[in-house]
Amino acid sequence: MDKSRFSLLLLEPGEIYFEDFSCTLIPPDATRKTCDVKKQEGRLKMCSKSLVFEPKDLTKPLIKMLLRDCIVIEEYKGCAKFIDTDNALTINCREYIEMLEGNVIAPYKFKETANFLYLLDYADVSNCLSMISQLHRASTIPTAEQSNMITAIVHSRHARVKFDPLWLDLYDKIILETHADKVCPLNITPGRCVLSKLCLFFQSYNNIDTYPVMKIPLKSIKRIVKRRFLLQHIGIEIYSSDNKCANSHIYLSFSSQGERDQLYEKLLEQPELTLNNLEQNVITLQWQNGVISNYEYLLYVNSLGDRTENDLTQYPVFPWIISNYTSDTLDLTDIQNYRDLSKPVGALNPKRLTNLLARYNEMAPPKFIYGSHYSTPGFVLYYLARQYPHYVLCMQGGRFDHPDRMFNSVADAYKNCFNNMSDFKELIPEFYDTSQEAKFLRNSLGINFGVRHNNVKVGDVELPPWAENSTQFVNTLRTALETDIVSSNLHHWIDLIFGYKQKGAEALKANNVFYHLCYEGNVNLETIDDPNDRHALEVQIMEFGQIPKQVFTVPHPQRKRGLPILPEIYQTGESEPLLNDRWQSVIGLELVTSFNTHKNTVSHLFINEDCKKITSVGYDSKLKVFSLTQNKQIRSAIIGNMPLSSCVQLPDSNVLVIGSWDNQMLLYDMDYGRIWRDVMAHEDSITCISYGIKLNLLLTGSGDCSVKIWRGVSGAKDDIIVECLYKHLDHNSAVSCLCFDPDNSRFAVGTVDGEIYIWKTCDFTIDKKYTNFTSRINTLVYSPDGQKLAVGTDNGIFCILEVTTGMSMFKKTLQSGVNSLKWQGNLLAIGCGNGVLSVWDMLTVRILLEVQAHSGAIHTVDISTDSRILATGSQDKSIKVWRAKYEESDIKS
Repeated sequence: MDKSRFSLLLLEPGEIYFEDFSCTLIPPDATRKTCDVKKQEGRLKMCSKSLVFEPKDLTKPLIKMLLRDCIVIEEYKGCAKFIDTDNALTINCREYIEMLEGNVIAPYKFKETANFLYLLDYADVSNCLSMISQLHRASTIPTAEQSNMITAIVHSRHARVKFDPLWLDLYDKIILETHADKVCPLNITPGRCVLSKLCLFFQSYNNIDTYPVMKIPLKSIKRIVKRRFLLQHIGIEIYSSDNKCANSHIYLSFSSQGERDQLYEKLLEQPELTLNNLEQNVITLQWQNGVISNYEYLLYVNSLGDRTENDLTQYPVFPWIISNYTSDTLDLTDIQNYRDLSKPVGALNPKRLTNLLARYNEMAPPKFIYGSHYSTPGFVLYYLARQYPHYVLCMQGGRFDHPDRMFNSVADAYKNCFNNMSDFKELIPEFYDTSQEAKFLRNSLGINFGVRHNNVKVGDVELPPWAENSTQFVNTLRTALETDIVSSNLHHWIDLIFGYKQKGAEALKANNVFYHLCYEGNVNLETIDDPNDRHALEVQIMEFGQIPKQVFTVPHPQRKRGLPILPEIYQTGESEPLLNDRWQSVIGLELVTSFNTHKNTVSHLFINEDCKKITSVGYDSKLKVFSLTQNKQIRSAIIGNMPLSSCVQLPDSNVLVIGSWDNQMLLYDMDYGRIWRDVMAHEDSITCISYGIKLNLLLTGSGDCSVKIWRGVSGAKDDIIVECLYKHLDHNSAVSCLCFDPDNSRFAVGTVDGEIYIWKTCDFTIDKKYTNFTSRINTLVYSPDGQKLAVGTDNGIFCILEVTTGMSMFKKTLQSGVNSLKWQGNLLAIGCGNGVLSVWDMLTVRILLEVQAHSGAIHTVDISTDSRILATGSQDKSIKVWRAKYEESDIKS
């Protein structure tokens, strides 16, 4: 045939297609005289619940015979003279279905009793009849038992199918071979999944696909995602960079989680595989920084929540954003035109919510507020009926919905979601996807959906008055989605759908409780032995919606306001680009100079504000100052006889505050070159110091498990009173590091036991405490905007905490302990215990470069205020100064 019209969407959802046979159909009304005219050449498709005849003539309808409606299926024993073969199959059915007559998508035609005769061209009728009879018997038993019988037939039949090793390359080798189903919207294709050293293969057990075997080279696979299927952890979705037809993407489900996990683990073991590891916390940080749009972030969060376009039961869900669909104009700066994103759809109307809660309070457990979901296959196809009418026909048994119940008007749809006691649906990505030309809103295929009660034929979706056309409507919604009003509130909606308000006590507080079977963990299909109970639950899961997998367990951080996406940030039109942006094209680090006059570990250093000097202290009890302009040491002083741990310079004076292992806080007068004052500050060594310039407070941390706060430490030298102890704060273990946030409203303290305390300076109470680190906290630093806290631990954890919510937004395990951090603008420098220095761009959350800077552990790192140079101090006793190295063309430009 030139073109096949048959597809799995012509079958019942989930029905399995086995194989087909070349044949000639003799229609029921054929006679000896008319047989040659009326007979139709084509193929008879054998499926798990039906037989479908596809005629070669594209103007003729496909004929579908449900096995449950077949009265007789047997080998033809007649003696009609115009039939010259005894290799024929006769089927008598009480009802049959005609589809795609004239190759037009339209509701199916249901016909009454008929007797069909199929003359098989090549297949032996007795062999065909054996399989068809088994399926026919299965159609006569209850649905759940029928499903089990069909599954047994499928396994028995497919166990005999072998993978042809000729598909392998010459030196390739099979690693794993297992059964799997390829999942597409409303249908599945059973097959064999084969993993080799070089490729992943899927061999379908039928000939529905263009190619008998799908071959995906492992080197082209860029992303692998574990998925749920029917609330079971048995799915896996694989994305490839190979954009050739279907080879770029496949969604598979397995009979058990163990089989799925085995394939996943074997895939990760293959050397050919190189994934683009888009870590969840990296994307969240990029979104918060404005690198990616709200639309892109919602797509990504949907993927994390197991929402995929390949499964209508878990289709991506997007929020209603705009609430005004009746005005002639729409002001996107007016918050009154926006939906309240902190509430679920069902709670937007206070009067309706009151009635729903009254019903909830009278209900016996398990209780629910909303009896229907915000996303189901039916709701998805409600929106997409014009673009995918064949999906609707598949799901609704060959019929379209009543014309008055279709998605006819945007305003009516929102009004219904706002008022109706059983309509709480959200939107789908197509409402905000400007690349799809708003196809789902137009009846471009000219489908006859019927006539509404007002005698108006169903056509395009009626748009709000403020939208000139469907394209402008979608563009406006997309613009609204990216506004500051939405950006500053979108995290609330994420909390409801994907986050901590999704279930439990927080969901109840937020009036966000759905029917209990919608939630993962409330039912385990694998433990249900009764086939009828299992089937009933599967139907409910399929039809009534699934809560996404919970992605976030703590409040989601808010996005910064007023942020354009990345391309605009780097095209400011200024003659001189931002200094940090120069690092975007860096190709390495260039050593400017090094100083080797310390006799022991360099414990702390800082680059002076004028970027002309470096001040350092070390375990050799020495304070040193180096001139970068003269490239030499200009001062060296012995400070006591114990190691020095830290050093800060007080503003408006030439005084350094130095922490020592002899428990003392020392004030060193740079003008006179002497220790001007000393204070026995702690009962154990001072490990860290931080100065808060806005509040004029000095923090000291010690091995005695305490932090002390000192005030009156700035101004003229004679006015500095370091003895003025303001507060004493005890901790559970020795303090290893501390730092103020930029506003001095809080300060963070890290301990050797892996605890982090966030203290408020307004009343010196604990704001938050983190105890989920398993080793010593070596270093802490706030981001320049104060919204994030970078943490480095002794066992190599590099972590970014969101200050407001406490959410871990980024976490990476490095090869060695993280000893020192410095955050300047978008740059973050990390010094590690193995001597490696790395520089990160924290706007896009990517590593810019990594160098082996020292032979010993890096204990301290700093970035100059102009971001031109970095300085590192190490256990190898050296101080090194670095600057970015660029391509020659970048230097000239």
